[in-house]
Amino acid sequence: MAIDIISILIPAVFAGLVAIISTVFVERGGGAIGGIITLPTTIVPASLGIWSEVGSEESFSAAMSIVPVGMLLNLLFLGIWRNSPMWFGGLLKGNSLLTAVSVLSVALWAIFAGISASIVEMTSNSIDPLMIAITTTSASIVLGFVAVKSNPTAPAGKNAVGWGVLLVRGTAAGLAIGASVWIASMGLPFISGIISVFPAIFLTTMVSLWLSQGPEVPIGAAGPMMLGSASVSIYAILTIFLFPVMSPWMGAIISWFIVIGTFTAPVGYWTWRTLDGGEVQVSNG
Repeated sequence: MAIDIISILIPAVFAGLVAIISTVFVERGGGAIGGIITLPTTIVPASLGIWSEVGSEESFSAAMSIVPVGMLLNLLFLGIWRNSPMWFGGLLKGNSLLTAVSVLSVALWAIFAGISASIVEMTSNSIDPLMIAITTTSASIVLGFVAVKSNPTAPAGKNAVGWGVLLVRGTAAGLAIGASVWIASMGLPFISGIISVFPAIFLTTMVSLWLSQGPEVPIGAAGPMMLGSASVSIYAILTIFLFPVMSPWMGAIISWFIVIGTFTAPVGYWTWRTLDGGEVQVSNG
């Protein structure tokens, strides 16, 4: 099968742009605001690209059903970052701690992502992947609420972040989405779906915030991100039902607005009130 470079490049570029825009809010407004804007972003171009490549509703449903599993693993990823000073602070300091946490979080995500994708694919004939998607989404929401309730302070950043760092974030997110669309074209929907939610934005955000602002800012943003990221899972489930009955673009738009109206906005407001008391923390950067 010939590879359609345009169908891969467009979602990748768009994903990189929205990654840059969305992560800036965390630095400017603090972790609570970061939770409010943790809405479906890179998954939108990924879903459109995967739909154009997989060639069947069944394969698309398989790819989107694995997305909530990947997002649940992202909670593990963020949990490692949030608890890293407590777990490893006595052994490692400074850049050594940052490097160790980066490697550990990515390695564990990759290992469990591979295991999860294999299990879901092997059991897909006996267990509906959609039921797995709904179950893991529910678990993500519950764990997200617990994470916010126990979250430390969520301060805004005080130092300006250069365009070079922003470009790295966008490139990392774009590569992850481009890879997921490319893998979808190879007839591997479960793998493409889980790669589409590889925590590229979370990783680059955590590392760059840690280096430029210190550990308090990324640690404070972890809880709101954990809860807010469930919106991606909800979007993925909605597309399974909406894409086949309307144009993919219209299905993506409607799915996005449903998620914003029913989850991101109310949950984001609750997070903001819970952590900031309704007062936005403004960055001096």
